[in-house]
Amino acid sequence: MDNLKAIVEGIVFVSESPVGLKKLKGLLEDIEGKEIIKALDDLVEEYDKRNGALCLVEVAGGFQFRTKDNFSPWIRKLTSIKPVAISQAAMETLAVVAYKQPVMKAEIEKVRGVDVSGTLKGLLEKNLVRMIGRKDVPGRPIIYGTTKKFLEVFNLKDLSELPTLRELKELGE
Repeated sequence: MDNLKAIVEGIVFVSESPVGLKKLKGLLEDIEGKEIIKALDDLVEEYDKRNGALCLVEVAGGFQFRTKDNFSPWIRKLTSIKPVAISQAAMETLAVVAYKQPVMKAEIEKVRGVDVSGTLKGLLEKNLVRMIGRKDVPGRPIIYGTTKKFLEVFNLKDLSELPTLRELKELGE
């Protein structure tokens, strides 16, 4: 397909969420996965070389166009979109969920040393945390984990990109 790169670019551009390879393969039935990956790699490289305001990034298990960080003040003026505001308590709770998932509320509270009901509710409302299921123990407590939106907000391809404990300690020094 001569215009594969343009088609992939258009699909990613109009999507509201990151578009994964599986989704692209489903939409482009007659195209080999290798060709789609090549088109994506070429587009990433082209946008990087261009030095414009946009970049194509792999995030949350897919690809998405993003505004480069140094242009965000001007974009925010136009869209009046504020960055997701997260309190210190919410950030601590989110970190426990991200690193220990799947995790129960009681386990989060044990780490934090405080009740996390309200904080957890706020993270659920922001779609950064989700209920994964219930643990097969008496009382069947809810198990929590992070969402794709969490990966998008923190610009992560997947959970393996979370900093390690060692990296976090080095940042604090």
